Amino acid sequence: MNWEPLLLTFKLALVVTLILLIIATPIAYWLSNSKSRLKPVVETLVSMPLVLPPTVLGFYFLMAFSPNNGVGSWLNSVLGIKLVFSFTGLVIASVIYSLPFMVHPIQSGLSSISRSITEASYVMGKSKWETLFKIQLPQIKPSILTGIVLSFAHTVGEFGVVLMIGGNIPGKTKVASIAIYDEVEALNYDAANFYSLVLFAITFCILLLVYLVNGNYFKSFFK
Repeated sequence: MNWEPLLLTFKLALVVTLILLIIATPIAYWLSNSKSRLKPVVETLVSMPLVLPPTVLGFYFLMAFSPNNGVGSWLNSVLGIKLVFSFTGLVIASVIYSLPFMVHPIQSGLSSISRSITEASYVMGKSKWETLFKIQLPQIKPSILTGIVLSFAHTVGEFGVVLMIGGNIPGKTKVASIAIYDEVEALNYDAANFYSLVLFAITFCILLLVYLVNGNYFKSFFK
């Protein structure tokens, strides 16, 4: 059995999750504290992947990243970077597509922190960033863990976006969801079942671990 699509899938999910953790934290912080009139617009843009069909986003990514259009043309002519049908293009598209799954849990966690704790940190001379990283984020570890797991699992299950922007190149852009589709089309149900079972088992175990950790089941078990 060919493990390459599965390895590529988890590599993509890991890279995307790490990038999301870095960029989603400041976005979530701003959304949880801002009173700007632009906040509803930013929240809407962040949440768009939740309601838009993946093929719609994939189509616009394809148009934007194409060497003949927009950003893709500039990147190709100036920097020699081609994003269409490449792993890098998959990463960028997946980051945008999975953004709400990291932003929303962290935003919710930050919004739940008592203002008195934050204000006490400011009174003690801590800056906003020191307060965020030393006071606020340590208090919302379950929210961060939820964002990490949801982003990882969502990236693992992507189909429409990765098909549109990455195509079906073995060893380069052919992730597990594409491999399952190919095997079903070829009536090779054993291979499709293998890929599906591996994805099902791994995502189930990851989600179960999150519920166990967030529900403090381990602490009660070892008492």
